[in-house]
Amino acid sequence: MSLLDAVLGKQNADMVAKLAQSVGIDQSDAQNIVRQLLPAVSRGIKSNATSGEGLQGLLNALKTGSHQRYIDHPEALQEETAKADGNAILSHIFGSKDVSRNVAAHAAQETGADTGIVKQLLPLVAAVVMGALSKQTSGKTLSADSAQNYGQAGANSPGNWITSFLDADKDGDITDDLLNLAKKFF
Repeated sequence: MSLLDAVLGKQNADMVAKLAQSVGIDQSDAQNIVRQLLPAVSRGIKSNATSGEGLQGLLNALKTGSHQRYIDHPEALQEETAKADGNAILSHIFGSKDVSRNVAAHAAQETGADTGIVKQLLPLVAAVVMGALSKQTSGKTLSADSAQNYGQAGANSPGNWITSFLDADKDGDITDDLLNLAKKFF
């Protein structure tokens, strides 16, 4: 399942409705904005995971962050803690508020939405993405070693989903994908 399907699939219509309600726009506009934000958040996560420390941080966040609640209980997106959680995720994956602002400005330009609304949605989208990743990895033993050994393990191995998320070209090796992502940011 792709990240886009995991976040915007039919099974998550209530989640998109809660995102729209949280910023006062209709569901169609929220869905368009989320479609623009997802690739940037995904790239940020992938870029952050280019280092062993970043990958381990991501795996720890997936194990301990209880982000899955945003998928299982979309009403949690309307709580103040969701925005704070999302901002912490953005800080971790983008490293600065300037990058987050640039992502929001680009999405606003592409969708024609107000930049302020996109800035409000961005941390919630980050929380939802971590929720989708958390749900997909739920119950699995995750470690940087299992992620790095993805190509040698079976489809049900620990960390398989997160590494398949990182393996953009699906060649079984995330090293080239992480290097390509790093090039885009530097």
